[in-house]
Amino acid sequence: MAIVVNLDAVMAQRKIGLTELSDRVGITLANLSILKNCRAKAIRFSTLDAICRALECQPGDILKFVEDQPGTAAE
Repeated sequence: MAIVVNLDAVMAQRKIGLTELSDRVGITLANLSILKNCRAKAIRFSTLDAICRALECQPGDILKFVEDQPGTAAE
C-alpha cells in the first residue's frame, strides 16, 4: 500500500505510549495498534482529528504517501 502510517514515530517524539493515547483519543488499544502497525484499511476523519489533537500534530505528520516500487507485491 502506498500510504505509510508514522504514528509510532510521532508518539515516540511526544513521549506518549499506546495506552495513554488510547485514553486521550477514546479508541481501543486494539484499533490503535492496528493503525500504528499499518494494518488499517481506513481511518475516520474524527479519529484522525482526535489523534492530531492529542499529539499536537498535523495529519501529514502521521500519514505519508510512498510510491509503490516496481516489482513489489501489492497488499
